[in-house]
Amino acid sequence: MSGTLADIIGLMGSALFIGAFAYSNVCTSMNFVLFNLLNLCGAILLIISLTVHFNLAAMVMEICWAFIASFGLVKAWRGRARP
Repeated sequence: MSGTLADIIGLMGSALFIGAFAYSNVCTSMNFVLFNLLNLCGAILLIISLTVHFNLAAMVMEICWAFIASFGLVKAWRGRARP
């Protein structure tokens, strides 16, 4: 993958994080599926970008962010399934 494509993918991931953060601050009723899905997708895109422009601290943070978002997504889906 080229460095430019990795940058574009990383910027898309950053945009998802910023969008999720903005959403969490302006919504009146949080949709946790949407919030965690945006965070998970953002983390995945940044992890892809970091495979080209590697930074250990950033990679560890993104992997942790992806696990936390995955946990939150499962929790949100289970919460929706309850009557």
